[in-house]
Amino acid sequence: MEGGVPEADISAFRECLSLSWKNPYVLRLAFSAGIGGFLFGYDTGVISGALLYIRDDFKEVDRKTWLQAPGTWRWMLGVAAVPALTQIILMVLLPESPRWLFRKGKQEEAKEILRRIYPPQDVEDEINALKESIETELNEEASASNKVSIMKLLKTKTVRRGLYAGMGLQIFQQFVGINTVMYYSPTIVQLAGFASNRVALLLSLVTAGLNAFGSILSIYFIDKTGRRKLLLFSLCGVVVSLVVLTVAFHETTTHSPMVSTIETSHFNNTCPDYSTAFNPGEWDCMKCLKASPECGFCASRANKLLPGACLISNDTTENQCQKEDRLWYTRGCPSQYGWLALVGLALYIIFFSPGMGTVPWVVNSEIYPLRYRGICGGMASTSNWVSNLIVAQSFLSLTQAIGTSSTFMIFIFITVAAIVFVIIFVPETKGLPIEEVENMLERRSLNFKFWQTSPDSNDIPIKQKNQSV
Repeated sequence: MEGGVPEADISAFRECLSLSWKNPYVLRLAFSAGIGGFLFGYDTGVISGALLYIRDDFKEVDRKTWLQAPGTWRWMLGVAAVPALTQIILMVLLPESPRWLFRKGKQEEAKEILRRIYPPQDVEDEINALKESIETELNEEASASNKVSIMKLLKTKTVRRGLYAGMGLQIFQQFVGINTVMYYSPTIVQLAGFASNRVALLLSLVTAGLNAFGSILSIYFIDKTGRRKLLLFSLCGVVVSLVVLTVAFHETTTHSPMVSTIETSHFNNTCPDYSTAFNPGEWDCMKCLKASPECGFCASRANKLLPGACLISNDTTENQCQKEDRLWYTRGCPSQYGWLALVGLALYIIFFSPGMGTVPWVVNSEIYPLRYRGICGGMASTSNWVSNLIVAQSFLSLTQAIGTSSTFMIFIFITVAAIVFVIIFVPETKGLPIEEVENMLERRSLNFKFWQTSPDSNDIPIKQKNQSV
């Protein structure tokens, strides 16, 4: 049911939990929807599945040979079928939505469901509000063409402005770099100078945990602070985090250890590019790794920040290096600033997930007229995944072409653009029924005081504000 949303506080959560527990219908609905949360951990699943193949760093995995059976990696995908099947069973037990039943003329069934959801004193008001809303909706559909086209959407002012906000938020959600952080967090950790696959993967699991924690925080703050304010706070925090990451990777790149001819000659498998270089004395770790994918850096035994060896990157060389208690690097270089990159990575997740992680989906569920909500929501979701594909496919290529620090600097500029976009195009929908959102979009002017609800909403009659559809 769409309608006014009261300000969230701790008592609201207690009331929600109490209602869910006392009302079997609401409990099943909440559990059916909530169990989908078990499916959110694709990042964790992918990272955890990778553990099955990191045999050098996870000896306990290597010893359990049944984990190394052919096709075992597919288990991390198959396990997700368990909560999905559970959700299917629970959804079968749920009745249709009251709105759908009213539209199909099954009013008695709809009223029965409403009686199971709402307290007795509120049932009649909800039935009347729903009936009026559907009658208005049917009249609008009867007066308009039955076919909904893209051109009709773009010619409708409220829908067009809603698409600006909804699709823009979904695009910026990806282009500020969140999924590059989630997909490539082990790689980012290694680029920061942590050689161990074990450390890289475990730290990337921490980022997945922080992402889940931030999403939980948004449950409380999204109605407490409002959508726009939470978005802008989130984006400002993302800018700070990206600045930290940019500085950390710039320092890591410019202060990498030099390559020592003596250290390199200690081994019998020097990197060919280093052997044929005209100026080997100017080579450092970063230049060694960028010279060729076939080159790796074996750090000094005394101190990883001292000059090391530039060698051929293969399993034999890696084993020789590690047998001498040296660290082996193929993605990033030893650095004293690696901890700064981890701080930036953690801050990024903490700031992103409560705001930009959840609010775009909430705004897209509120901002479109009911008649166009399905197609508009689909367009916004498509824009999100297309943007995801573009960013995910280009991230590693960008880091190789212009460097990691410059790549994160690009994300900074995009995030600043996202802040400007939110201020100009995204209205505050906190606590507004769908009719008020439509009227606000129809008359909306630029509102740079993002901490305030649009003044246009004050023109809506009080009765309409309290209406629940």
